[in-house]
Amino acid sequence: GLLAAGVAHEVNTPLTGVSSYTQMLLGMLNENDPKHALLQKVRTQAERATNIVNNLLNFSRTGSATEFCEVNVARVMDDTLQLLEPQLRRNQIEIVRRYDEDAPEAYGNAGKLQQVFTNLILNARDAIPDGGRIIVATETADDGSLVAEIADTGIGIAPENVAKIYDPFYTTKGVGQGTGLGLAVSYGIVQEHAGRITVDSTPGQGTTFRITLPTARIRTRLQAVGD
Repeated sequence: GLLAAGVAHEVNTPLTGVSSYTQMLLGMLNENDPKHALLQKVRTQAERATNIVNNLLNFSRTGSATEFCEVNVARVMDDTLQLLEPQLRRNQIEIVRRYDEDAPEAYGNAGKLQQVFTNLILNARDAIPDGGRIIVATETADDGSLVAEIADTGIGIAPENVAKIYDPFYTTKGVGQGTGLGLAVSYGIVQEHAGRITVDSTPGQGTTFRITLPTARIRTRLQAVGD
C-alpha cells in the first residue's frame, strides 16, 4: 500500500503537467488542424493514466482508519445504481432488485461499500456485452449477518481464472479497458469490514458475487473475541 501510494503521488505530478499543457495547446489550435486530433489522443491517454493512478491510491487506502456505523446496504446499492444508470442504460442492461426488507443493517462505511458495489456492478456490465440482466439482492445469513449479492447473466469467469481475480493488476480485459485493481480494492475493503467475499461463476451463464458483512452486534462480538 505504501509503495502504491508513493508511486501514485510521484506519477501524479508530471501527469498533471502533461494534462494542463495539452489542454492549453488544444485551446490554441483550430479543431480542423491535424495537430488537434493528435492532442486529443494525448489527452485521452493522460486521462487513462490518471484513472490508473487513482486506482492505485484507492488500493493503498483500503487499510486506513475509517469511520464505521450502521449502514442500510440496500440504500447504498440503490445510490450506486443511480450513479451508474447512464452507463447501464447504454448497454441495454435490465436491473433487478431483490431486497429483503427484514435484512439487518450492516456495520461499515457507506462510502467504501459503494466503491465495492461500483466495481462489481461495472464488472457485471462488462461481462454482458450484448445486453442482459444484473440482479442486486440483500438477505440475512444464518448467523444474522447481512448478505449482499450482485449477479449477472454474462459470459462468466473461466475456472482457471477464479483464483486470480483478486490479485492486484490481474485482468482479462484488453489494453486500456481495465487496470486489474477493482477487485483487489474491493477484497481489501471487505476484509477491513471483517466480512467475506465469494464468487460463483459458470462460463456462458453468469457470475454471482456474494458479500457477507457483520452487523454492529456481530462486529462487537468479533472484536471482544480478538481482544
